[in-house]
Amino acid sequence: QVQLVESGGGLVQPGGSLRLSCATSGFTFSMYTMTWYRQAPGKERELVASITRSGGSTNYADSVKGRFTISRDDAKSTVWLQMNSLKPEDTAVYYCNGYLYGNGYWGQGTQVTVSS
Repeated sequence: QVQLVESGGGLVQPGGSLRLSCATSGFTFSMYTMTWYRQAPGKERELVASITRSGGSTNYADSVKGRFTISRDDAKSTVWLQMNSLKPEDTAVYYCNGYLYGNGYWGQGTQVTVSS
């Protein structure tokens, strides 16, 4: 059974930091490109950051470049998103996705709220 379980979300003040985790099981994690997406109320889901298998390449949305860092540990089948200098516009539900050759898996999401 495939599982992707996000954690680490919460309420943080502007300028603060959070580290999201996505623990996975049930598929060959090391083969998959892992991506964090987010969806704010009334908006479409958007790509935040992705990392290819073995961490060979990363990609970030322009809005988070220099503030967010994606990383993975294939031995732990886990991907993280370190989020620094958070802004109110980063408020959204953050989702973890695993993708390989048209086969994709999603987590249930974790809420991040940036507010004073």
